[in-house]
Amino acid sequence: MNRTPEPAPEPAPEPTPDAVRRLVRTLLSDGTAPGPGPDVRPVRERGGHFTWWVGRRHVLRLAPDREASLRQRRELRLRDLVRPFVGGTVPMSVAQGEWEGGLAYTLDTRVPGVSGERQAVSALGEADLADLLTGLREVPVRQAETLGVPRAPQRSLEALRAAAVRAAGRLPAEEFDPARLDQLAAPAAAQLGAQTGPAVLVHHGLLGEHLVISPDGRVRGVLDWTGAVTGDPAEDIAGLALAVGAPAAVRAATLADYGARPCLRGLWLARCDAVIRLADHHKGPGTGQLPLLEARLARAWESILLERVTDLRDAQDEAP
Repeated sequence: MNRTPEPAPEPAPEPTPDAVRRLVRTLLSDGTAPGPGPDVRPVRERGGHFTWWVGRRHVLRLAPDREASLRQRRELRLRDLVRPFVGGTVPMSVAQGEWEGGLAYTLDTRVPGVSGERQAVSALGEADLADLLTGLREVPVRQAETLGVPRAPQRSLEALRAAAVRAAGRLPAEEFDPARLDQLAAPAAAQLGAQTGPAVLVHHGLLGEHLVISPDGRVRGVLDWTGAVTGDPAEDIAGLALAVGAPAAVRAATLADYGARPCLRGLWLARCDAVIRLADHHKGPGTGQLPLLEARLARAWESILLERVTDLRDAQDEAP
């Protein structure tokens, strides 16, 4: 007998400022201190969480449903595993628990700086990103997967290129010239296909909103590890191309001892993703994201020296 699948549980209603203030008062004191408690205000870049600034020193993240709660609890364990390899860029949690009906929360120390969408990285910041990529490669994959980090299959660049060509046809000519995708011919896409190197820990969300940058362009924090996977390191190179621009991303990856092939693969993953996402949001309910998506498209399509001087046939057998 076929059973009707149970409906997914409704997400919890977004908490009010008073509810958030009551919770953080119990976390930062004994809950009996007079006064309204610390200043709280919602964070715009929430990343799938109910996220609030708490005073000047903390960030409170409240998972909206049970699936997000599982990812958030896994993230706390993963951050402890990753921290020795990537240094102080991983946030610290000062309190964790449940805020309503089995839904998780974590109160983190606030990393000083601004979003990578608002501040460019400097040469020293590129070195910070190289240290991050190097550290991620050194994290024991088996330990990460024991924590529940899933393994992600490598994406087909040939299929992604075909999807990007179709998406480019939906964009106005002044927005994007489809002929630019001819730079990645089908044989080249095949050469930059699935990598043969070992899987590594991949943050899988190295976008500007998850990078905290200081006024001098240094990378001071890497946020939101809930989407981490083990798999293709080119995915993080792609994220950086969207976040900080193709030249800076490739320079950072090169400093991290990645060769031409994973760098170019990451570059083209980013470029194809950027075209597809912009086309998907160009009309309809996602138009509010257009300025961000247009900025990411421009950054990913910045020209780099590597693609002008590298023969992909020579790079085909390079180890990542």
